[in-house]
Amino acid sequence: MLVNGKWDAEWQPVQDKDAQGRFIRQTSTFRDWITIDGSPGPEGQTAYRAEANRYHLYVAYICPWACRTLMVRALKKLNDVISISVVSPVLTNKGWKFDNFPGSTVQEPHINADYMHEIYSHADPMINGRATVPVLWDKKRQTIVNNESSDIIRILNNGFDDYGDETVNLRPSHLLAEIETLSQQLYNDLNNGVYKAGFATSQLAYNEAVTNVFKKLDTLEEKLSDNRKYILGNVLTEVDIRLFVTLIRFDAAYVNIFKCNLKRIADYPNLSAYTKRLFDTAEINGTVFFDHIKAGYYSIKALNPSGIIPQGPELPDFTSQKLVA
Repeated sequence: MLVNGKWDAEWQPVQDKDAQGRFIRQTSTFRDWITIDGSPGPEGQTAYRAEANRYHLYVAYICPWACRTLMVRALKKLNDVISISVVSPVLTNKGWKFDNFPGSTVQEPHINADYMHEIYSHADPMINGRATVPVLWDKKRQTIVNNESSDIIRILNNGFDDYGDETVNLRPSHLLAEIETLSQQLYNDLNNGVYKAGFATSQLAYNEAVTNVFKKLDTLEEKLSDNRKYILGNVLTEVDIRLFVTLIRFDAAYVNIFKCNLKRIADYPNLSAYTKRLFDTAEINGTVFFDHIKAGYYSIKALNPSGIIPQGPELPDFTSQKLVA
């Protein structure tokens, strides 16, 4: 936790809770935008001009919120336009760290930071709160543009069309109303729902959260029963990006560490097939690192004090990676 720009206390997973023990997620702090010409964002946000090699993403492969930004970056062909740094998946007492975990960034390139919280205090020397990922960083101004993943995937979807693949549009106008409605439902019941179950501090809060998680999974299983390719038909949208990052982590982590164990995704034929279709997309597959996912979630001391990483479960047949400790 940062207090007036200084690291103040040991990292804890529960950011806040209500009187009934329900997990409450911290609100993102930096909400500026990037547009093609620097004109204001869609809701009048302060915006900066899109430029090749000006912006940088700080991410964690364990983190679903960060990985959805990586998915959009890859789908929009922006890998050579926006650089990245990857924190270690193993959470420390000071939060996210840059180190030599395989696939992580050993040396942070911009301010020589050891921890993610230093990026935040560099951007705002009096900042309060947690240092989360993803972060969209402006190399030119040496500061954070945005740290809200929902904003960042929208920025990447059309803000860099002069540099990436403008034919890829994850928010087609004729589907926007459905995208907005489903995205909010997915966040409340599933994306954040697994965290609400895992970090609940009362039986009531846990029961409520886990019930909503599986109601949503049951609804999605039924929705996919008509052999549609994606959630909104035959076109890949932002909804699929939001959903996939939770589905691919579910059996590997959420079933056990977050106690979401009524079923596995492997027990849902339609959701399993859907997850395979997305995983088979090269740009999406390249954002999935099961070693980071398992090492990260099982490093949460409040949930797994011993730090032991389970050897299982076995991955579905469609994956090419092994779940090993």
